[in-house]
Amino acid sequence: MSQAASVIEELEDVLAAGSSDRRTEILRRVTDLFLGNAENFNHEQVGVFDDVLAHLIHQVETDALAELGTRLARIGNAPTGIIRTLSRHDELSVAGPVLAQSPQLTDGDLVEIAGLKGQGHLGAISERKRLAAAVTDILVQRGDTTVVRKLSQNHGATFSERGYETLATRAETDEQLAENLGVRLDMPPQLLQSLMSKATEAVRARLLVVVPPEDQASIQQVLASVSDKVLRKATAPRDFSRAIALIDRMQEQGRLNEIAIAGFAGEGKYEEMVAGLARICVAPIELIEKLMQNPRYDGVLVACKAAEFRWPTLNAILKARFARSEMAANDLIQVRADFIKLSVATARRMFRFWLVRGIAKAEA
Repeated sequence: MSQAASVIEELEDVLAAGSSDRRTEILRRVTDLFLGNAENFNHEQVGVFDDVLAHLIHQVETDALAELGTRLARIGNAPTGIIRTLSRHDELSVAGPVLAQSPQLTDGDLVEIAGLKGQGHLGAISERKRLAAAVTDILVQRGDTTVVRKLSQNHGATFSERGYETLATRAETDEQLAENLGVRLDMPPQLLQSLMSKATEAVRARLLVVVPPEDQASIQQVLASVSDKVLRKATAPRDFSRAIALIDRMQEQGRLNEIAIAGFAGEGKYEEMVAGLARICVAPIELIEKLMQNPRYDGVLVACKAAEFRWPTLNAILKARFARSEMAANDLIQVRADFIKLSVATARRMFRFWLVRGIAKAEA
């Protein structure tokens, strides 16, 4: 009879008559015995403890299992069978410490668990000091916002190209995730530039605060490159032919109005928005586009007031001028105040002046 079998047979008699407290006490004493000399046990001796503990854990309450998991989680030669059993327990209090810390779990174990368990278990895995790309792939795929934010802050986690692409896509609507990714040194440059081009000004500003001084130069370089690309994209020549054809049909059908322009702005349809505003203002598209491209908001404000648009429509148009860029909150407050203060009559006089001056220059 093996040593483990002999010990288990002796335990059977004790456990059969013992209370829950007695079983917990035995589990704690066996654990103490292992931890007291763990570094000196050989593989066979650890196997004995594995067999004994495996027999005991089916006889104790969840609290005792949670204590066992916490005590064994960081032990490098902890009994593998027990660790694998605890890591798959449905109760996070039992599985969590093991998932977050145990070096006995393989990438295969983690991938399997991440594919089956809930967000709490995924979150615990995300805290590990080292995570392979195979593991982070499934965490990114299945994890909720809390999990992926935690994962993106773990600088011991390795991501595949697909994993980073998924994170970057999710970061488009998650400012905290965008900020977390922005300070990762292993973020692929092309993905970082794409992410920063879609990030809000607030996120870009925070990056320059949270990034260590030695890394700020590289972030500044990325942001400068992003700004240059956004500017070139915004000022590049555009083809308005299809938009004009659509706007002309809408005007003939009586569907060209403020609601339509606000809809184009909200959907990011720049050409349709410019062409539609030009038709409503009875102005050349070139004039409206020049007002749109001007960094100042005055021109667009005057055109919208002259068209008798409301503030929500102007707000949507301003946001749509340069894709995904945003005005600061204080600037928006000032724009709204100026828009309310300006009368329709004054706006139309100013717009007529610009219109006549623009036509005169064109003819000259």
